[in-house]
Amino acid sequence: MTATVDDQAGKPARSRSKLRLPRPVYAALGALIMLALVVDAVITLILEVLYLPLYLGSVAFPIAAPIAGVVNVLLVLGARSVSPRPAVMLLPIVAWTLSFLAAASSGPGGDVPLGSDARTLLLMLFGLAPPLIYVYMQANRTKVVQPAARR
Repeated sequence: MTATVDDQAGKPARSRSKLRLPRPVYAALGALIMLALVVDAVITLILEVLYLPLYLGSVAFPIAAPIAGVVNVLLVLGARSVSPRPAVMLLPIVAWTLSFLAAASSGPGGDVPLGSDARTLLLMLFGLAPPLIYVYMQANRTKVVQPAARR
């Protein structure tokens, strides 16, 4: 059962759900969303590197590594809302990986934000494996074809 609202002239009112934005607006919006996701990937890596050497008492507790996996999968999901193509879905992960490599190399003063230890390896594995597995599963997903209805 549906209801329509009539205006004073007796014509049915136009529904807002039928309004469509022009195609260039959608393209610009998609590019803006992807730019935000790429910047977000770099910002989250900075925070993950900051919290990677976290200790609980005297025990190293790299909670940033599993958080990196969850956040990177969410970034890929956000990129999937723009386009289902794997190359587009991987753009935030490429930005995260390039930022990871920059953090692992020495800076102008010789300082290295990421050391050569197991925590760095955990961050790399947890940050890359879950989103890559997700993109692989999405790229190789089979579509179910419904059989034609019999007459």
